[in-house]
Amino acid sequence: MRIGHALETNRTRVVVLSADTEFGHSVRATFGASSAIELRMVSGSLAERGDSLDVTDATVAVVDLDARRPDEMEALARLMARVGNWPPIIVITQTFDANVARTLLQMRTADFLVKPVAPVDLVRACARVTKAPSTGVQPTEAKIYTFLPAVGGAGVTTLAVQTAMILLNSGPRAKPSTCLVDLDFQHGAVADYLDIEPRLNLAEIEPRPDRLDRQLLEVMLSYHASGLAVVAAPNRPAEMRSFDPDGVTRLLDLVSSNFEYVVFDMPRTWFSWTDSVLLGSNKLFIVSETTVPGLRHAKQLVAAIRERLGEGPNPQVIVNRFTQKVFDSGLRRGDLAQTLGDAFLSAIPNDYALVREAIDRGVPLDEVKPGNKITAELKKLVLDPAVAKTATDGVAIPLMKKLRLSVVGG
Repeated sequence: MRIGHALETNRTRVVVLSADTEFGHSVRATFGASSAIELRMVSGSLAERGDSLDVTDATVAVVDLDARRPDEMEALARLMARVGNWPPIIVITQTFDANVARTLLQMRTADFLVKPVAPVDLVRACARVTKAPSTGVQPTEAKIYTFLPAVGGAGVTTLAVQTAMILLNSGPRAKPSTCLVDLDFQHGAVADYLDIEPRLNLAEIEPRPDRLDRQLLEVMLSYHASGLAVVAAPNRPAEMRSFDPDGVTRLLDLVSSNFEYVVFDMPRTWFSWTDSVLLGSNKLFIVSETTVPGLRHAKQLVAAIRERLGEGPNPQVIVNRFTQKVFDSGLRRGDLAQTLGDAFLSAIPNDYALVREAIDRGVPLDEVKPGNKITAELKKLVLDPAVAKTATDGVAIPLMKKLRLSVVGG
């Protein structure tokens, strides 16, 4: 997702395409009074004018479309492909549902608003997506790492937490902005692992998902002492409920637009928003335990994802807590590869003594044993080869003092 852009001028250029006369009047009244904003209105539908829409010098483009029309959505896809990383595109639509949200997420639109649009909401949206970082770098998209369990108790949360910490400390100088999102809203354990207070309140978002912006997100973020941002809801083990997909999708889109790295800790249950998360992932890891039933479930899950989502995501299987001895009659690495085929990615070593000590001392694995095999294997999976080698060969620096990691827990 776009996280910013270094503007070459203090003057904001806003291009708005709309066939809605009333909306056009509202936009002119909203932006026309400011001398710092240069507004260019383009009349017509996106299907008619999208291919010729000139946004070369625009700071932000606002596109008003009818999401029910296939030709409008196809025109938006062409526009997004043409503009690349800049300018950010804000979509205005009259109708909104989970399918529309998923499509907009796939297209990497910067934001979306549902009519009627309050002028202040439009101004905030434009300000948010054009916010320039002090570093002057070009806009980038968040790299998203998703961990999905094949069976219960496979250690997904452990791997997700450790991956987030690896990414957070992967920068050569400054720490990249990194967010860990616990999407198990009922039984999530991320906040417990990190010993922080969960602050996400979905009940506040659901009535009006369009009001969720960076300011409200900041209120619902928890921060670990290491600098890791965490999105987690209070545990509700006795509460059986479903969550509005619009609110969840909006939340995930906003998180992905404001961080360089995002790690999703997924629940086993498949929700209406699960497709959106998997489709938007750069790396999708299916986590299994080292058992025959676990491998079967992982293989079935890979097949189901490929059938359901086509060529979008590329699910790869991580077999956690793997132990292989010379004279052991248990599963060998060759058995894993044979069972899982091309979906098999890696086997994470099992080191119960290391993990037990880390839990008892309340410290990360690297602080107990620098360069341990568990962390080293994860670095190979999530970091670029050159970075992974440097990170593995170098002296391990404690990432934090209160992280509770467990390779034997979920």
